[in-house]
Amino acid sequence: MNLTLLTDFYELTMMQGYYKEYDTKQVVVFDFFYRSNPCGGAYSIFAGLEQVIDYINDFNFTAEDIQYLREQKIFEEDFLEFLSDFKFTGDIYSVPEGTVIFPNEPVMKIIAPIMEAQIIETAILNIVNHQSLIATKASRVKWAAEDDMVLEFGLRRAQGPDAGVYGARAAVIGGCSATSNVLAGKKFDIPVKGTHAHSWVMSFNDELTAFRKYANLYPDACILLVDTYDTLKTGVPNAIKVFNELKEKGIQPKLYGIRLDSGDLAYLSKKARKMLDEVGFEDAIISASSDLDEYLIQDLKSQGAKITLWGVGTNLITSKDCPAFGGVYKLTAVSNGNEFVPKIKVSENPAKITNPGNKKIYRVYDKATGIIKADLIALEEENIKETEPLLLFDPNATWKRTILEPNTFVLKELLVPIFKNGSCVYATPNIMEIQSYCQKELKTLWPETKRTKNPQEVFIDLTMNLYNLKQSMIERYKSEV
Repeated sequence: MNLTLLTDFYELTMMQGYYKEYDTKQVVVFDFFYRSNPCGGAYSIFAGLEQVIDYINDFNFTAEDIQYLREQKIFEEDFLEFLSDFKFTGDIYSVPEGTVIFPNEPVMKIIAPIMEAQIIETAILNIVNHQSLIATKASRVKWAAEDDMVLEFGLRRAQGPDAGVYGARAAVIGGCSATSNVLAGKKFDIPVKGTHAHSWVMSFNDELTAFRKYANLYPDACILLVDTYDTLKTGVPNAIKVFNELKEKGIQPKLYGIRLDSGDLAYLSKKARKMLDEVGFEDAIISASSDLDEYLIQDLKSQGAKITLWGVGTNLITSKDCPAFGGVYKLTAVSNGNEFVPKIKVSENPAKITNPGNKKIYRVYDKATGIIKADLIALEEENIKETEPLLLFDPNATWKRTILEPNTFVLKELLVPIFKNGSCVYATPNIMEIQSYCQKELKTLWPETKRTKNPQEVFIDLTMNLYNLKQSMIERYKSEV
């Protein structure tokens, strides 16, 4: 789908203003960053880059687009003619999908002529904000589930088809093993899973017959939903009868067990586990659904629930407790032909004051453990070395500082080239490779940072050069008011 008109109207009115008032080749720098982690967490997961690449590659104003804009009676013909040959020719840098990210650091950087950088703002925000939100939520759910599998079951509650499809993609990046969404499975080559609904059981004269028919159809993947009528009195006993019948036929399913979708999941799973074990079905899976999220999964596990497969729907696909990711897109520098002149947004709200200039991010790891010590935002021309002492300080409380001794830390630059001169130079991994990378990223966080309540935040620092630049620009603009 051509998403060129997936933009806010003011992006186009500004573009016409740039066309009339600026050199259209004026190069600028925009940063994509966000200000706070969703769900009260201490980290987020970056997702959506593949769709941004598709969007940029397909970007062009069709004849139909131009005619639609002409009908708005606000755009002049010379500008519309200019748009007819318009394409993206700039550079984009980004952290890879699945990267652990933190607030206020530029996780995408766009360097392009001002009109090109401006028009792509809305679509990038739309794509990355949504997928990063769901990937982050999925990683929290997976953390709560520990070694258990988590399946994404949220399609029917997603806010529309796109949210369902791309939300499923993001959920797999964040740690889900599979999705119930068949279109997402086909589109992104990710595993699809599912059992049956209560309607299957209700469509037969009795529960046992429904289970037998399902087992005959799918003997190698026989997960039976046992709570249609009475979980412990009929559901589990009837499932056991069917499992015994399969056994008598010499059929050993690769995957079999029960699903609980209502009631007290901790109590029912413990009772069901005992019933299954007593008749020799110790390897039968007990899966659960029913409005799960990371908090409920943690509580159920702490209560000794015997669930090892979690189907998470509404609360995951909508990130119900935090339904928006606060990514923003801000101008940080303008080229004068020889160098980038830094720009800053000054606000009475300190959280909304931007970091000026053309920047990069260093991730600082402890050399002995591989755990993240901090992220350091630097100006592009700065060259930080592992062989020299490294000063880290809190830019909001500068007295909080430490010096890392040489060769006790490892540095990695996070931003990698995605587009150069309008051409994609990045090879996108497949979805399961991104998931694997994400899991490795999460292992670089302290457990205290991953906990769902009151987590320990990771330090996001500025180099002294960037800090001094920012303070001097704030003072200059304040003195002019």
